[in-house]
Amino acid sequence: MATLPSKPSSPFYLALLFILINTMATITQTEAQLSLNLYAKTCPNALNTIRTSIRSSLAVDTRMAAGLIRLHFHDCFVHGCDASILLDQTPTIRTEKTAGGNNMSITGFEAIDAAKAQVEKICPGVVSCADIVAVAARDASAYVGGPTWDVKLGRRDSTSAYPDVAVTDLPSHNDDVETLIKRFKGKGLNVREMVALSGAHTLGDAQCSSFRDRIYSDGANIDGAYAGVLRRRCPLVGGENVTAPFDPVTPDHFDNNYFRDLMRRRGLLASDQVLYSGGGVTDGIVTEYGKLAGRFRDDFAAAMVKMSEIQPLTGSAGQIRRICGAVN
Repeated sequence: MATLPSKPSSPFYLALLFILINTMATITQTEAQLSLNLYAKTCPNALNTIRTSIRSSLAVDTRMAAGLIRLHFHDCFVHGCDASILLDQTPTIRTEKTAGGNNMSITGFEAIDAAKAQVEKICPGVVSCADIVAVAARDASAYVGGPTWDVKLGRRDSTSAYPDVAVTDLPSHNDDVETLIKRFKGKGLNVREMVALSGAHTLGDAQCSSFRDRIYSDGANIDGAYAGVLRRRCPLVGGENVTAPFDPVTPDHFDNNYFRDLMRRRGLLASDQVLYSGGGVTDGIVTEYGKLAGRFRDDFAAAMVKMSEIQPLTGSAGQIRRICGAVN
């Protein structure tokens, strides 16, 4: 029978101690990653300052609410919630802003910059851009009648951008439901959370190029009258700057019309309509949300919280950027 080394100073025990110390350190770091009260002492007015600034931006352009929620989503789905999406192109950084699904479809950068500038005035070098993006999404939702939620704080900002990951990991307007489920699962989000987060499309609009194929060649899975209206707006050739709202009735108000539209085959993108196809795996959730607005609101808030905690940089990782579009 094998016996363990008898001396505590033996290489075996030293190695075991090293593993134990590192394990405990990892557990401690994980537990302390994010906190609701992180800035209570270091910047007690941070959240009020962010909210006031975001509300001021939305008062000028309410449509930016959709952009701020989408900005947070696209940040977290690419290498975690680290504000990498905010970095501008430089000789040493390839920006995410023009990569894949981000190209010409992401807005809200100016609102984040304005909020960051206000926070820097009262607490320089304390509040990260990644935290501001997360808080801004919550405040934008509340501004347009959507749910609010508690945002844990402590994300730090990346020193790199990941455009190649943006191309591979962000959902596409042509994704089928199996691909969407796989993409969200890869980020730790289940099917119900995927459908709830898709409900963010109750706000905002999309470019003609992202729904052209659907309205000209997806006959069986789109309401004919709805397709006709969109064809008059989006030509078969050209019209690259033309947009259409996801929800044509209340495009700037958070509600559950998005799901009701899916049930009438009036989803704007192919990746919207695949959530309700008549017998599909997500049909039941869409029906539930279409009937129960409160259930959708609750699930959306919970899913946003979970998404906001995807792979944050914490502790000494990353940095607190002074300007959101550039590393220090």
